[in-house]
Amino acid sequence: MAGEGRKVWMNGEFVDASQANVSVLTQTLHYGLGVFEGIRCYKLEDGGSAIFRLKEHVGRLFDGMKILMMDPPYTREQIYDAHIKCVKENGFEECYLRPIMYCDVGSFGLSAINPTKAAIIAREWGTYLGEGALEKGVRVRVSSFNRHHVNVGMVQGKICGQYVTSILAKREAMKSGFHETIMLDTQGYVAECSGENIFCVKDGILRTPPTTSPILPGITRATVLELAKDMNFEVKEDKFTRDFLYLCDEVFLTGTAAEVTPVCEVDNRQIGHGKPGHITQKLQEAYFNAVRGKNPLHKNWLARI
Repeated sequence: MAGEGRKVWMNGEFVDASQANVSVLTQTLHYGLGVFEGIRCYKLEDGGSAIFRLKEHVGRLFDGMKILMMDPPYTREQIYDAHIKCVKENGFEECYLRPIMYCDVGSFGLSAINPTKAAIIAREWGTYLGEGALEKGVRVRVSSFNRHHVNVGMVQGKICGQYVTSILAKREAMKSGFHETIMLDTQGYVAECSGENIFCVKDGILRTPPTTSPILPGITRATVLELAKDMNFEVKEDKFTRDFLYLCDEVFLTGTAAEVTPVCEVDNRQIGHGKPGHITQKLQEAYFNAVRGKNPLHKNWLARI
């Protein structure tokens, strides 16, 4: 179950969630020109709370604004601090944070450069892909929709309008009985899912598509790669096909919302033994140790509340 926070940080101040409104004239509503992030705050082993990899999320938010030529209305430090304040203001021990930078009211034309506005939402959010997903794994299918070509969508940022394709792909999968979908690039190689990066394991080697593919450079993805390095797993960032996935021993998805979710089936083909594999379980455990402050090597990933 998800509970909305009482207060939203909006353009430098806190307002009641019911009053955190924008005009229907807002440019982002009409054209999708805006950027957002998904960030989690976790309760720590020592009883406190911390936002996981906040610095990196804020950095990617500003990268997205640069890609879209949006002028940041605040500094990185101000946005960083606003996230900390948002958790405190809402009294959450654990929550999901959604910052968004959107274009305000102004000219209606495509050439318009309207002022950039900012908001941060806090809410409770449990397991993204459903109850039991983290423990048992999920069923996924390859979508009929492709991930954007690198010269069509600006794939390095979390850009609002680009998620229409992800929504269509996700709905297609769910209507056909699957939990999630895999999107191929326009050359036919595996890219990513509707809102997650993808990893696979074959013959003990961990693989994931490279950031030169049309994928979002996921922060959970980067975290898992670092943890895999710590654990001396062999890792390759390279392209692979959908049928390569069918023959893998393990497949799993990563993302702030999805965390580290095992995949038990792709396109009605069982993956491995049809349950979370050994390397997936090890990396999932390492991930949750990191976000809860149990990994002394990566305390710098935690922004304490």
